[in-house]
Amino acid sequence: MSRIDLHVHTTGSDGTFTPREAVALGVERGLKAMAITDHDTVVGHAEAIAAAQELGMELVPGIEISTKYGGAVHVLGYYIDAASESLRPVLDWIVEDRDRRNSKMVELMRADGFDVTYEGMKQRFGEVIGRPHFAELFVEYGLAKDVNDGFARFVEKGQKYYVPRTIMPIDQAVEIIVSAGGVPVLAHPFQYRKNDEELRDLITHCMDHGLRGIECRYTRYDADQVRYLEGLADEYGLIKTGGSDFHGQNKPHNHLGTGWDGELNVPYEWLEKLKEEAKKTR
Repeated sequence: MSRIDLHVHTTGSDGTFTPREAVALGVERGLKAMAITDHDTVVGHAEAIAAAQELGMELVPGIEISTKYGGAVHVLGYYIDAASESLRPVLDWIVEDRDRRNSKMVELMRADGFDVTYEGMKQRFGEVIGRPHFAELFVEYGLAKDVNDGFARFVEKGQKYYVPRTIMPIDQAVEIIVSAGGVPVLAHPFQYRKNDEELRDLITHCMDHGLRGIECRYTRYDADQVRYLEGLADEYGLIKTGGSDFHGQNKPHNHLGTGWDGELNVPYEWLEKLKEEAKKTR
């Protein structure tokens, strides 16, 4: 069976591999196709597409948008048009809001004597700064054992250096992906800790605004969880997708193409269904 990975992050957002390095790793691991789905940005698309053409990888241009539906919920968008007039203003607004949040987090750290500047972080990590980058700093200060520890103790919600962002409603994000010619898919549904009724409410709400798929296979989802999500997808007539949520060293156990310990197995046939859906939006 030809493996694919439809959930990959790069240095375009909070990953540690450049788009080219991520594509090269996918080729090395024998993936037939992969999707670059950086958080709230499409800055890595051009580099990834060029690398994929050179190295013989099928590349799906994507995005993962942070939204809210009660709590935080993420929506994946596949085959989006990065030049879409409906998409660009939204991504610009997201960048402005993220910069506002990050600047406030830096101010809080500086008030406690940390020698850090936002411009310095950008020079080191790139233009797209996320909380994992702040967590990495706490590791270097000797205050956390690893990035996950730094994230949980210092920049997670409720911790001292956490500053909230302004997050758009999920229905707006789904509609934006559709208007940009993309296919919206609900990302990692079990992350939201919803019971069956609550998850169904979320799915039907999103379907009213154009949702077309569910991420059914994901790092550390066991067979029962996968079976449940695939059943929901079939029941609601939604396509199935899957991916590792690869971030490089920022999520070291989310291995590209294989997940935590090789349990991830996303078939190429799912991508064929995804491409059929993409044709309907154009």
